[in-house]
Amino acid sequence: MNRNSAQTHRIAPRTGVAFRLPKGAALVVVDPEGTQVSDLLAFAEADVREVISNGRTFDYEQTLSLTTGNRLWSNRSRVLLSIEEDTAGQHDFLLTPCSKDTFRHFYPDKPVHRGCFGNLAEALAPWGIAEDQIPVAFNCFMNVPVHADGSIDVLPPASKPGDHIVLRAHEDLVIGLTACSAYASNGGAFKPIDYRIDLQSEGNS
Repeated sequence: MNRNSAQTHRIAPRTGVAFRLPKGAALVVVDPEGTQVSDLLAFAEADVREVISNGRTFDYEQTLSLTTGNRLWSNRSRVLLSIEEDTAGQHDFLLTPCSKDTFRHFYPDKPVHRGCFGNLAEALAPWGIAEDQIPVAFNCFMNVPVHADGSIDVLPPASKPGDHIVLRAHEDLVIGLTACSAYASNGGAFKPIDYRIDLQSEGNS
């Protein structure tokens, strides 16, 4: 499959975008400089009340470690996206998008930023998606180990420059995507995220 012909878009550090991803298309999310998280949301375009669900996904995929071959399910038990390639192999689907409250809670000595939640809310508003409809995001490249005692850490991503994940749309979708704004999630630095959309179907590889 030749993805080089698809236009690459860059999300500036600590910002977010929303766009349509048609059924059958592949979304390629790239960490161009390494060690940068990207929060990803997917809503069914036909009814944006249908959205990716971490609970349904963990249940049906029977794993917390989602990578090549796994699928992201909706709150209505339908597959919205499947992971076709994954060079990073490490992502998070436990933690909610960072917000102003996140910064007040974890970074009281840092300036308050609206975070991924605020960026996603603004980007998704034209699609009729309200703040209360924003769920837990699929956090590409995020490093959240779960320990035997149930505790978690948020560590810098292990992703290297150019690492990417490819997700195939099973329905017409509205996608929200960010370059994450939280300090711990990105090792204290903020970098861009690249993405491109491959409109070729699986049968035209």
